[in-house]
Amino acid sequence: MDLAMKVGAPVIGLNDSGGARIQEGVVSLGGYADIFLRNTLASGVVPQISCILGPCAGGAVYSPAITDFNVMVKDTSYMFITGPDVIKTVTHEDVTKDELGGAMTHNTKSGVAHFAADSDEHALRLTRELLSFLPSNNLDDPPIWPTNDPKDRVDESLNSIVPESANQPYDIREIVNSVVDDNYFFEVQEHFAQNIVIGFARLGGRPVGIVANQPAFLAGVLDIDASVKAARFVRFCDCFNIPLITFEDVPGFLPGVNQEHFGIIRHGAKLLFAFAEATVPKITVITRKAYGGAYCVMASKHIRTDVNFAYPTAEIAVMGAEGAVGVLFKRDIAEHDDAYRKAKVTEFEEKFANPYVAAERGFIDEIIEPRHTRPKLIRALELLANKRESNPPKKHGNIPL
Repeated sequence: MDLAMKVGAPVIGLNDSGGARIQEGVVSLGGYADIFLRNTLASGVVPQISCILGPCAGGAVYSPAITDFNVMVKDTSYMFITGPDVIKTVTHEDVTKDELGGAMTHNTKSGVAHFAADSDEHALRLTRELLSFLPSNNLDDPPIWPTNDPKDRVDESLNSIVPESANQPYDIREIVNSVVDDNYFFEVQEHFAQNIVIGFARLGGRPVGIVANQPAFLAGVLDIDASVKAARFVRFCDCFNIPLITFEDVPGFLPGVNQEHFGIIRHGAKLLFAFAEATVPKITVITRKAYGGAYCVMASKHIRTDVNFAYPTAEIAVMGAEGAVGVLFKRDIAEHDDAYRKAKVTEFEEKFANPYVAAERGFIDEIIEPRHTRPKLIRALELLANKRESNPPKKHGNIPL
């Protein structure tokens, strides 16, 4: 690890550990801590990937926890601080190793893992694939791959992917896949917080990080898990000079007592902080809804995003028409019939359910036909290839953890 830091090479951990060797006492704990320190100092300097190829218990889980990506193997790998036996003694809960800390548990529920491989071999193949998008260290640029996919390729199907009805779901991956080189999108954490989609792709041969709201799941709202998932990915891309492409269709943050009590304000602020702090090239495409604080958070112009596109179907407003009219004309609606309310909703939609008000003020750079998304993104990336932006001098910011 020390040598990797000196020469600027990624670190890959192949982890299979029962934890600290009890008979060694504090010496084994010291050995762990020496590794944790190096993981921490290497964070943001060289990419770090952990493959969990067997059980990892106790202190053995903290090195993978600090690294950038965790690849777990279904049915053979486990991660937990305390095993099922200790849990049964302390809390009287009966749980299997797999239920407690198996690959799918950490890929779907906790978000600790980023990939679920079918075998050790598959885990190593995933790791190689992941590395193909990354630079060796924070001073290098990501590797550019030659592609035969034309930069000016237009896709007519994009014009019909976003439904006419604002409440109709669609799969944002259809847009992402059709836009990127060779229609290949390498998704990260696909089983966790599925209301947001993250992953790597290439545009004109250049690696990019993709962050996209997913209207097909929970209507694409931002909740605690989605915010944390996307925030960590945004910060990783910013560490390693990988441009960020955001596809936005977000009706807002998820309402609810649980969300508020578990800290949606704090966790949502992580994503806001991550996007605002990032100095890599940032490009946003608003495909449909961009409502309220979620509009601000999802790489809006106001937090230093370089190029902001919108489809003609974009709706940029404080809230949806129904909710807005209910607040603005509450008394009038009580005094009139339903036709009055519908007329006000239509009036609000005509004024705000379009991207033109935002474009007039320069918050949107261009309203584009969906079929032109790929060439527009590639031209914007080429424009931003030599972007230089920095944050004020400081030791480090205090992200709302």
